[in-house]
Amino acid sequence: MLGKVEISGVNTAKLKTLKNEEITELLHRTKAGDKRAREELIVGNLRLVLSAIQKFMGRGENPDDLFQIGCIGLIKAIDNFDLSQNVRFSTYGVPMIIGEIRRYLRDNNSIRVSRSIRDTAFRVMQTRERLQNESGREPTVDEIAKALDIAREDVVTAIDAIQEPVSLYEPVYSDGADTLCVMDQIGDIKNNDEIWLEHIALADAIGNLTERERKILNLRFNSCKTQMEVAGEIGISQAQVSRLEKTAIARIRKAIA
Repeated sequence: MLGKVEISGVNTAKLKTLKNEEITELLHRTKAGDKRAREELIVGNLRLVLSAIQKFMGRGENPDDLFQIGCIGLIKAIDNFDLSQNVRFSTYGVPMIIGEIRRYLRDNNSIRVSRSIRDTAFRVMQTRERLQNESGREPTVDEIAKALDIAREDVVTAIDAIQEPVSLYEPVYSDGADTLCVMDQIGDIKNNDEIWLEHIALADAIGNLTERERKILNLRFNSCKTQMEVAGEIGISQAQVSRLEKTAIARIRKAIA
């Protein structure tokens, strides 16, 4: 899944998967002080961590580090989960895991600027100050580029490179109660956490279907086959296919809702 079987010494191919009923039982035992149940919960939900860290892959981060930080988020989710709330543990746990990873990345982020760009930025700032003193106004990017005999794009790149990075958690407005941060003004309709959580819930719901129900849905909606074609392939009647399909879809909708 992540290019290798082991992450932090854990064989990801052999990770356990707990059913919802098992998770609920273990949570009750954990809240009662059963340490063994708590350990079973952690081990049985490591696949949540594995799924969450994929969202952060491709950024040059070490998968082992991300996995370990994600495990911290998982443990916090287990310790803080409120059994009185009618919420699936995965729905609560995944945002906790993601939040822990984001805090880690935020606190340990280091942006490295090459020596050549830093040198260009130093020359740009010197030229900018000189032109400003000569003209009494702020020079344009084109004027700075012309004075240094470099491309306009190089000036822009150099200036951007030395700007102090702004945290997504940087407050931009506060009315005394609620604080508006930079991240609140950034939207991603296609890749937000809500949609990602819906995908997890959908995968979880499909995983609870019977093998025959999954096969029917796969043939109907992935292979785009008619109910008659599915019936012939599975060896049951078209009426049975229709009934099983409706039942499976209803179970998925109920699980997601």
